[in-house]
Amino acid sequence: MKKLSRLCKPSVVLLFQIALAVLVPALAEAAATASRPNIILLIADDMAWDNCGAYGHKTVRTPNIDKLASEGMRFTRAFLTASSCSPSRSSMITGRYPHSTGAQQLHWPLPPDQITFVELLKKAGYWTAAAGKWHLGEAVKDRFDLVIEANPAGFRLGHAPGQPAPLTDASGKSGAGQWVSTLQTRPKGKPFFLWLAAFDPHRDYEEGIIPNPHRPEDVVVPPYLPDVPETRKDLALYYDEITRLDRYVGEVLAELDRQGERDNTLVLFISDNGRPFPRAKTTLYDSGIKAPWIARWPKHIKPGSVSNSLVSSVDIAHTFLEVASLKVGPSFQGKSIVPILENPKAVIRETVFAEHHWHDFDDHGRSARSDRYKYIRNYYPDVPGTPPADAVRSLTFQAMRRLRDAGKLSPPQLACFLKPRPEEELYDTESDPHELRNLASDPRHGAVLNQLRKALTEWQRTTNDRLPESRTPDEFDRETGRPLPTRSFERRPPGSK
Repeated sequence: MKKLSRLCKPSVVLLFQIALAVLVPALAEAAATASRPNIILLIADDMAWDNCGAYGHKTVRTPNIDKLASEGMRFTRAFLTASSCSPSRSSMITGRYPHSTGAQQLHWPLPPDQITFVELLKKAGYWTAAAGKWHLGEAVKDRFDLVIEANPAGFRLGHAPGQPAPLTDASGKSGAGQWVSTLQTRPKGKPFFLWLAAFDPHRDYEEGIIPNPHRPEDVVVPPYLPDVPETRKDLALYYDEITRLDRYVGEVLAELDRQGERDNTLVLFISDNGRPFPRAKTTLYDSGIKAPWIARWPKHIKPGSVSNSLVSSVDIAHTFLEVASLKVGPSFQGKSIVPILENPKAVIRETVFAEHHWHDFDDHGRSARSDRYKYIRNYYPDVPGTPPADAVRSLTFQAMRRLRDAGKLSPPQLACFLKPRPEEELYDTESDPHELRNLASDPRHGAVLNQLRKALTEWQRTTNDRLPESRTPDEFDRETGRPLPTRSFERRPPGSK
């Protein structure tokens, strides 16, 4: 027995050592995973940066978004890489510029070879879910543990002759109806990431969707739109959808409180592009690419803080990975904004870039923006800056057609009809925030023009941005917004299956 005991002791020690070698790293990894913060990305659909109380609007009712800003950080110079729904979202999820994703045109799906930050979070132990508007294609749905897609009929506009009309989902027109239930579904004991995307305030609009609708007299009409009853009614209905969205934002925040996850959750609220009105959505003006951007992360972000630093939606993926203490691979083209979350005055970039591709209508443009100046390069100046097809069909645009024909529109209001357009545009956004005075031909701004022109050229070189080999034809009538007979309802990029 003594001999057997002497033989067993080393074996026991060895087994104990092996167990420690296996269990300690596993326990450490489990502890690290459990301590990682949760992340929620809230995405509005077609909401302008300044159409909420947090950004100074006096009449749009957004108490929950405003509260989020008071508890976190509000960014005043946050920009999108595209003012078009699906390209903008594809850029966010991959951390790449739209032309680098292979999904740069509206409705093009993300290719399966694209790396997103979501699968990296999932691999690190995060439970990942998406609820609401999807618009990213089928290939990357497997990056999430759960995808609850709202009915896409709300943004697939019209149908070609001979094709059946798309189904509508009367019970979920906001696209946000499953946000809270998705949060309630999460498994306990694991960090989570939620991609919560609304349809609000995307067109088409309906009356009576909130108990106390906004009135036409509540509306603030930007100078590039005519101040007529049709515009005011249209904008009031748009405001109503923002208020409906705000309610769902509040419900998500309240559910975080109920679950005791408020302090350990980074919440980022943004929009995918500007308001769906002429000279806004699908343009490279600030009205199209400047975004509401509010971040709350208790114990990490000072409540009520404001940052004037430049940030881009291409930075979101890198930021989330750093927050989760994960390595960022070479495919990600953005930068982390974590330094700004810690210090609102931190600077991570001097210039932000954006691009415009086909969106209902043929077009191609690029922009570079510094703290103060905006440079736009129009590659297809032979076509006008027609707004999206749903905006063409709107009360506002149809009133603008009537006023145009009567000679009653100002030069800024005629911009979406102008043909040819200038090949280059330059704006001083401090003295001219609505970008109404093109300074590209003013010799006093020649140095700024050359500086931004060079910055754009260098960005195009480093990201391999090139003109497409062929142009994509319009799929709607530019005056009425009606589908053309040649429209392809399910568009796909060349060579895709």
